[in-house]
Amino acid sequence: MPENKSKFPISIAYIIGNEAAERFSYYGMRSILPTFLVAQFFNPTLNPALQTVAEAQANESTHLFISLAYAMPVLGAILADWFFGKYKVILYVSIIYCIGHLVLSVYDTNLDYFKLGLLLVAMGAGGIKSCTTANVGDQFTAHNQHLMTKAYSWFYFSINAGSVLSTMAIPYIYAQYGAKWAFGVPGILMTIATVIFFLGRKKYIRIPPYGIKKDNFINISFYALLNISKQKKGESLLDVAKQKFDSEKVEAIKSVWRVLAVFAFISVFWALWDQCLSEWVLQATKLNRNIFGINFLPEQIQTVNPFFLLSFIPIFSYFVYPFCEKIGINLTPLRKIGAGLILTAISFVIIALLQTAIDAGNQPSVWWQILAYAVLSTGEVLVYLTGLEYAYTQSPKSMKSTMNALFLLTVTIGNLFVSMVNNSIANGGFFAQLKGANYYWFFVGLISVFIVIYLFVSPRLKESSYVN
Repeated sequence: MPENKSKFPISIAYIIGNEAAERFSYYGMRSILPTFLVAQFFNPTLNPALQTVAEAQANESTHLFISLAYAMPVLGAILADWFFGKYKVILYVSIIYCIGHLVLSVYDTNLDYFKLGLLLVAMGAGGIKSCTTANVGDQFTAHNQHLMTKAYSWFYFSINAGSVLSTMAIPYIYAQYGAKWAFGVPGILMTIATVIFFLGRKKYIRIPPYGIKKDNFINISFYALLNISKQKKGESLLDVAKQKFDSEKVEAIKSVWRVLAVFAFISVFWALWDQCLSEWVLQATKLNRNIFGINFLPEQIQTVNPFFLLSFIPIFSYFVYPFCEKIGINLTPLRKIGAGLILTAISFVIIALLQTAIDAGNQPSVWWQILAYAVLSTGEVLVYLTGLEYAYTQSPKSMKSTMNALFLLTVTIGNLFVSMVNNSIANGGFFAQLKGANYYWFFVGLISVFIVIYLFVSPRLKESSYVN
């Protein structure tokens, strides 16, 4: 009998349930991480003289954790595509993920073991990230592929639902019941996520691993670099690799390097964006957080980001973009990214002005920070979602998985830089001069420099769409 064309694969329910619980666990523990590190390890006596260094140490650890979590998708993709397949990687790495949460909960008073827990959670969260997204698409065939967009919409909704619920619940649990429960509950949710995924084991369409391919991104790039002396006049550097590798594969690698030029600017975006879940949270401890008569916890303010995001995506898709096209503005992906970078800079201007008021001894309203979240979320729609689209459309079919992993690496690069800055502050290095509002003004200046360079470079970047 022919397959019902309007029927979702049963396996999608297991994948979406797994994703919602997993994202709850990740964003839940991350929502309290910077404030917990300060209160438990770096300044437990609440000494005002130690607060700046303590916050820098907490921010350094938080951004290192994020860096590793977003570097691991590359390894996860390699293990899945070359050796074990997505199902085994998701299942076994999820077990490591659960162990990491357990370590965080048990060793909440031992910094060394707590960092081990962070390492395991980062390996788990990052190791399955590239596999779970691709696993959604794997479940569809020619009969029901028209339902894939709806499936990804529900998948994306589950991510934000898990984020919203956890960033409201876990800070409350932390305040009322302590760190063991605050880190333990995300561990319970991750265990539930793993069980849900396991229960669907007989329902999944499993794409087998295809082994190591010699004509991959790394081999071709390194061959061209090591044989630069063979480059002929009028050839690009990578054209040298055509002497050994398939010409079409080499052209695919060339398209990847063009996209990487754009990714360099997106790394700066993440250097600023990820501070909204760390530095901004610590700033919120110094604000008047009374909203409509309710005193919110500082860790709960970040919940507005997914709310804004879910609101802005349809607004831009159905109103802003069509309106711009109607009045003759050609919204290319590169122009959207540029606009997003500018809005990100504006959000940090608001935060810097807010910090200036705090430095002067005032306690400003948290509504100013919420305004900054609104501007930053708008920038996120333009940079992050457009970046995903750009990475997909500008890479050939054989390179789309690679491009997704490289796109996630931009998060790692941005967070490594922020971690380095905070390490310098904590140890009295060059960036120790960035105190109070000067810290945020530094990042305003940094992204402004990159915006100017981007405005010069982006019109000169060649675009080649590879959508079938």
